[in-house]
Amino acid sequence: MAQLFQIHPEHPQPRLIKQAAEIARGGGLLALPTDAAYSLVGVTGYAPLLDRIRVIRGVDERHHFTLMCRDLSEIAKYARVDNAQFRLLKATTPGGYTFILEGTKELPRRLLHPKRKTIGLRVPDHPVVLALLAELDEPLLSSTLILPGDGLPLADADEIRERLEKQLDAVVDAGSCGIEMTTVINLTGDHPELIRAGCGPLAPCGLA
Repeated sequence: MAQLFQIHPEHPQPRLIKQAAEIARGGGLLALPTDAAYSLVGVTGYAPLLDRIRVIRGVDERHHFTLMCRDLSEIAKYARVDNAQFRLLKATTPGGYTFILEGTKELPRRLLHPKRKTIGLRVPDHPVVLALLAELDEPLLSSTLILPGDGLPLADADEIRERLEKQLDAVVDAGSCGIEMTTVINLTGDHPELIRAGCGPLAPCGLA
């Protein structure tokens, strides 16, 4: 059964954050609340995590994974960002956005979209996620925790444990985080392209 960590949503207990980070460093798969629904997360160095997430989500190799980063400098390490893109990222992060960008050579090829060589990147605005990212000192590979056949992401830690107890290594319970997913914007073209409207407002991206 997946371990359960009950963590304060605004003042995460360092001891519990360290324990959750140890599971992630060991290749574990966690369910983690964010500022935009629960996500499945793990560190990037473990190839089997991709298959585990794909099985849970019911998606194939064309599914875009997302890297959750601490800040813009970390995004710039893993994605090619020009001046215009950087200004947009600066205006909208941290927050409920995922940006599709071209990946750099810092990323293992298995994390990139197989044809486009792109990946989603975001800077979350949630104390628990940011505390875990700081403890790990590296990004988290993530995918929204929405199960096949469900119309909305899972939002309750107890339900997540009940439905996925044998497929996860840990569930972080920091209270409700809502069910609205991130706004997804493709920045690989000449102009920002809206892929999915979500909790991130469209106006700062010129898409309202």
